[in-house]
Amino acid sequence: IQQATVLFDPDTGETRAMRTKEDAADYRYFPDPDLPPLVIAPEWVNSIRSKLTELPRVMAERLTTQYGLSEYDATLLTQSRATASYFEETVLLCPQPKLITNWMMGDIARRLRSGDTDFDRLRLNLKPEVFAKIMGRIADGTISNTAAKEVFEVLWPLNTVVQLTGISIATAAGKLTPNSSVDEIIESKGLRQMNDTSALEKIIDAVIAANPKNVEEYRAGNSKALNALVGQIMKGSQGKANPQQAGDLLRSKLG
Repeated sequence: IQQATVLFDPDTGETRAMRTKEDAADYRYFPDPDLPPLVIAPEWVNSIRSKLTELPRVMAERLTTQYGLSEYDATLLTQSRATASYFEETVLLCPQPKLITNWMMGDIARRLRSGDTDFDRLRLNLKPEVFAKIMGRIADGTISNTAAKEVFEVLWPLNTVVQLTGISIATAAGKLTPNSSVDEIIESKGLRQMNDTSALEKIIDAVIAANPKNVEEYRAGNSKALNALVGQIMKGSQGKANPQQAGDLLRSKLG
């Protein structure tokens, strides 16, 4: 193959060689005597590489592999280093990556979008260890997701005030203070889910007896009627029943 610069004639559609191209040897390159050889030690390269910040795309790929997150979730979490660090600090304390991700993209993202805080203040108001404790109480069935939102709302204003004023305060919740633990808030506000199966079954029996139409519709194949019954059970338990447990017990009773 001959290296050449070729001219194209648009009228005839033909090409023709204009001049041949030279190889590197024809340019007679030679080393510059004022530039000594530069030798970079592999150890130095590895040292610098180890200090480099993990790039967002690389971090997102790691999160999908390490924590089983979807590509979409991992991409959102790595939009900023602060967000990704907060997630990883929390998930180390509470290994519930999907639950934590949902909350970070829901309630926490809402706080940030409202403009009344930034991530630095967020970390002060809701430290990773506190956030992990809330997530842990959802995961172990102590509180429902809805009840967790109440805990979140209690902790937020308490800690916001103490960070801004440095003054210890009490709230309408009783003896709660900015240093109250998640478990203290759960007990003080009566948010613990009902785990007494016998008490829950009594509520379910009462709901079944009081809603014969919904029972009939469910047995006729209308699955939405079950949701209405579960709603009545949650109301009868003052929101303390475990929705999943209530649904399972209800199905077993309705056959």
